[in-house]
Amino acid sequence: MPFRFFSFSLLIATGAVLGHLYLYRRLVRPLVRGRVPRLLAMAVLVLLSALLMYRRSLEDLFPASVAGVLAVATYTWMGLALFLVLALLFLDLTRGLVVLGKRLRVPSAPPVDEARRHFLARAVAGTAVVTGGGVAAYGRWRAFAAPEVTEISVRVPKLPKALDGLSIVQLTDIHVGPFIERRFMDELVRRANALRPDLVAITGDLVDGDVATLGGAVAALGNLKSRFGSFFVTGNHEYFSGEVAWTGFLEKLGLQVLRNRHMSVGDAGGSLDLVGVDDWSGGRRRGRPGYDLDQALMGRDPDRASVLLAHQPANFKVAAERGVDVQLSGHTHGGQLFPMTLFIGLSWEHSAGLYQHGGSHLYVSRGCGFWGPPMRVGSPPELLKLVLTT
Repeated sequence: MPFRFFSFSLLIATGAVLGHLYLYRRLVRPLVRGRVPRLLAMAVLVLLSALLMYRRSLEDLFPASVAGVLAVATYTWMGLALFLVLALLFLDLTRGLVVLGKRLRVPSAPPVDEARRHFLARAVAGTAVVTGGGVAAYGRWRAFAAPEVTEISVRVPKLPKALDGLSIVQLTDIHVGPFIERRFMDELVRRANALRPDLVAITGDLVDGDVATLGGAVAALGNLKSRFGSFFVTGNHEYFSGEVAWTGFLEKLGLQVLRNRHMSVGDAGGSLDLVGVDDWSGGRRRGRPGYDLDQALMGRDPDRASVLLAHQPANFKVAAERGVDVQLSGHTHGGQLFPMTLFIGLSWEHSAGLYQHGGSHLYVSRGCGFWGPPMRVGSPPELLKLVLTT
C-alpha cells in the first residue's frame, strides 16, 4: 500500500509540474508581453502547481474556513487547467498534422514567417482559452444541475408477491463539502421524495469533512420520506472524515446504518433481506475493520430475496455466488470528467450501469455529486430508481 500511494503521489506531482510548464509555454508566452508580467504569471503557475501537489498538507495548517476556501480554489483550477491542457493538445496536434501534410506534399518548405508564426501561436492560445474555459463552465453547470433520473426494473424470482414493484431510490457519492452545501442537499432530497420510493439507499461517500463542519448540510437527509425508511453504508471517504462520528450522526437523523450486517425490510405481507457492508478499502487503509461479507450474511436464509448495499463494486461476483440477488454500488463516478470517462473501464470491470452475473444484478451509479473539480463532463450526475419485480 505505501508503494502504491507513493506511485500515485508521484504521478500527480509529475502531471501537475508538466501541465503547468505546458500552460506557461503555450499560453503565457504567446499572450503575455513584458518580462515582469511573464514572471508574475510564472509565479502564479508555480504557486498553483504547488497547491495541487500539497493541498492536503496545507489544509491541515489552517482552520476549516480557510481550508475550505483553499479547496474551492485548488479544485476549481484543477478542472479548468485540465480542459485548457486538453484544448491546447488538440489544437497543437491538429496544427502539427496540417504542417506535416504540407511538408509531405512540398518537401522544400518556404522560410518561416516570424510574424505569421507569432500570430498563429496567439490564435491557438486564445482559442484554447475560449474552448477550455467553455468546457469547464459547462462542466460546472452540469455538476450542480439536477441529476438525471435512471429508472430500471430488475426481476427477483425470490421476491414475495406482496413486494412486487418495490422501489429503491439510491443516493451515492454526494461528497458534501466545500462545494456541496445545504441548498444542494435540500433539492436532492426533494427530488428523491418526488420518486415516491419504498426505501432509500445511501451507498457511501456522503461527506468530505467532519460532523461539526458539515452536519447542518447533511441534516437534510432527515427529511427523506419512504415506506420502509432510509439506509446507509460507509464509503472510503467516510473513513477520512470520521466514520464513527458520522454513522452516529446519521442514526440520530433516523437513518439505519448497516455495518456488515443484514436486516429484514417489509411488513406482515412479505419481506426481504437488506444487507450492508462497510467500504471495501476504507477500513483497511485506516487499520480498522472494513468490508466483511461473511459477517453481513451470517445467519441469513439464502431462500429469501436480498439486496446488498456496497459502496464499491469490487466483489460483485463473489456476492452473487453467495446468493445476493441485487447489489447497489457507486464509487466510480462513471469517470466524472472526460477523458477519465474513457478509461474508467480499464480500472473497473463494473464501472457504470447495469450488470448481471448468473441470476444476480449489479447497478453501479455515477453518483449524485462530484469529487475534486466541481465539474462533470461526459458523466452526468445520476439519481437511480430501482424497481424490483417477481
